Amino acid sequence: MPLMPFFPLRSRTARFFAVGCLTLLLNACAALNQNSADDEPAPDLSELAHQAAERIVAGNPDITRYSPMIAATFVDIDNLSESSTFGRISSEIMASALASQGMQVREVKMRDSMFIEESVGELILSRQVQRLSAQHDARSILMGTYAQGQEFIYVSARVVRTGDAMVLGTADFRLPLNNNTRSLLDTGGW
Repeated sequence: MPLMPFFPLRSRTARFFAVGCLTLLLNACAALNQNSADDEPAPDLSELAHQAAERIVAGNPDITRYSPMIAATFVDIDNLSESSTFGRISSEIMASALASQGMQVREVKMRDSMFIEESVGELILSRQVQRLSAQHDARSILMGTYAQGQEFIYVSARVVRTGDAMVLGTADFRLPLNNNTRSLLDTGGW
């Protein structure tokens, strides 16, 4: 008994049309599937900070000689006396990343000698660098700035020698601006 097709295609043109439509549909599905497999999620702040720390140490392998290091809150490039949750967590993650690269990082939150403003975090003002580095016996300071663009947040991090303010290492990266990063930039929440 001959098999009956799902729908009868009586003319040759109708059969070619059906085969063409199925081919297009299968190719479209394959292309969508391939694109979703190739699309990797954008790197997050932690991943980018660890990559930046690797670049800082690779650019100056002797940087660990300038341990211990203290970390300052990263600040908004447009207003160096302001920061946000983004600036505070960026500094924390970057300090951890540098510690994993061999830098000795001194935790200053355990002492009350650093200038801490409630809405900003730990900021190191240029006139206080010598005093703070002496109090914490720090040979270097992690500093950073960030700027918000339309689609990205740009971060610049550097390790600075306390004795003469010379930059020992630097790295920059950008992070996609999305709802998560926008909420970290909102200064009203802290």
